[in-house]
Amino acid sequence: MSNTADTSTKIMDAAEGYMRTRGYNAFSFRDIAADIGIKTASIHYHFPSKADLGAAVTERYTERFLEHLGPPDAYNHTKQITRYIAAFRSSYSAGDQMCLCGMLGAEVSSLPESMTIVSKEFFVKNLLWLDKIYLSKEGESFSIEQARQNSLRLLALLEGGLIVARSLDGLETFDHLVSQELI
Repeated sequence: MSNTADTSTKIMDAAEGYMRTRGYNAFSFRDIAADIGIKTASIHYHFPSKADLGAAVTERYTERFLEHLGPPDAYNHTKQITRYIAAFRSSYSAGDQMCLCGMLGAEVSSLPESMTIVSKEFFVKNLLWLDKIYLSKEGESFSIEQARQNSLRLLALLEGGLIVARSLDGLETFDHLVSQELI
């Protein structure tokens, strides 16, 4: 990896950490510069604005999240739902972090438009992935509307579960909230 790409990655990693623990509006380029030992002008070289940085981080997060899940038809319904829940659980277990786009969703009214668009894409892509899981559930026949309802419910449960877990007893609370999803 070239030095420029390495610096860009370090900047995005630091920004992602802030966004997943504090939110988009709770950090500055100065915070990132201090964390990784560069000048703020170096950050502006890679990302002209905070919105550009936030959008790049969000797009990368979405790509990584979906890549980790793999194709919706890779496993049976139960295994895919288990893997999906585990992906959210690992967010919290990796240092009290929230799902990046869940955090952005809470701040949506104060985000730049470009950030709103890319964070919405996370949810749209996740819902489409989940819809395919529910539509292919063995032994059941879901309409597109029923699949979407189940997808929305699960996504809301997991995003909300992270918030409640962070506010109460951590993973114990999260695990209790999602335990019925696998039955």
